[in-house]
Amino acid sequence: MSTLRRARYQFKAHPLTLDAVIAVAVLLCMISSAFAAPDGDHGVDWGARPPGVVSLLLMVLAAAALVLRRRSALAVLAATGTFALIECVTGDPRAPVAMTTVIALYTVASTTDRATTWRVGLLTMTVLTAAAMLAGPLPWYAQENIALVAWTGIGATAGDAVRSHRAYVQAIRERAERAERTREEEARRRVAEERLRIARELHDVVAHHIALVNVQAGVVAHVMDRRPDQAKEALAHVREASRSALDELRATVGLLRQSDDPAAPTEPASGLGRLDELAGTFRNAGLPVQVARADQDTELPAAVDLAAYRIVQEALTNAQKHAGTGAKAEVSVVRVGPNIEVSVLDDGAGATGATGTGGGHGLLGMRERVTALGGTLTTGPRYGGGFRVHAILPVQTRAGAERKPE
Repeated sequence: MSTLRRARYQFKAHPLTLDAVIAVAVLLCMISSAFAAPDGDHGVDWGARPPGVVSLLLMVLAAAALVLRRRSALAVLAATGTFALIECVTGDPRAPVAMTTVIALYTVASTTDRATTWRVGLLTMTVLTAAAMLAGPLPWYAQENIALVAWTGIGATAGDAVRSHRAYVQAIRERAERAERTREEEARRRVAEERLRIARELHDVVAHHIALVNVQAGVVAHVMDRRPDQAKEALAHVREASRSALDELRATVGLLRQSDDPAAPTEPASGLGRLDELAGTFRNAGLPVQVARADQDTELPAAVDLAAYRIVQEALTNAQKHAGTGAKAEVSVVRVGPNIEVSVLDDGAGATGATGTGGGHGLLGMRERVTALGGTLTTGPRYGGGFRVHAILPVQTRAGAERKPE
């Protein structure tokens, strides 16, 4: 079995060698058929009517032409058809030169289109059959003349079937390759989106708490000598902010664990349910925050709840860093029809210059979150000073809407 497989690989690598072997085999078949004469009483009689020199020469030339059938199928068909036509008219007894024409016709049909196969096949069949019937040594109704119609038809049909099968296999292969490329592109796209989501989440977690730590550290440095009690209180807030940052980082990293890793922390996920707690951390850091809610205790999807929380967190962090001393902030969460609207306002004098033109990724991250959920985000300076962040988030996400109709 391995020997046959190696021979097959060799022939595929050297198709000219395979065609030469086929040509020799066809020549041997034609010569043996030419020397064999059927006999009713004694079966096959070998050498009873040997072919003439011209017939032998035509068989050799026709077989030699088959060696080039892959390189120029139509030219080989024309050559073998001419040799078969001469044999049909002059051969007596007739030699089976038409066998090479059938093989050449098969090659044309398997390498060209169906329209070409029909035209060339009908032309070959008509010319050979008409010449054999009208000018050949046999009667026009002889079995050998009628057989030319069948053999040329078989050659054309077989070649067309092989061509169709090759085209079908190639289409399947291209479809599989295209599907594989699509899967790879989809996988890369999902990886990029996941990286962006993780980066956005880590930025929101770290930036908020580091900003609070920075503010409280400044307070400690300012009152350390004169008011040690207030310095201790500020240090306690620093410790609380750093602990919260570590907890949120641990929870975020827990989402990336594999199924066989230790269980992720069971701390509640960030959402509007922790809005008062979030506002309290900023009040402790020196930013007065007022919270107003009119969302009728709407139960939000996890993605929307987290996005709303992160938007408030980032907006208050920006106000803490850029609004300046003495600034105040207002947070409102309102249910309006199918949407939840989140607004964060501050009246800081420094908001217009710093927050609106800052080089960070806070506003970009908020916009990406809102866009991913199908909502809208509006940010910009307020008339008379301060900054405004307004987000409209759909209560029902697109993924949830697809699952809802039950």
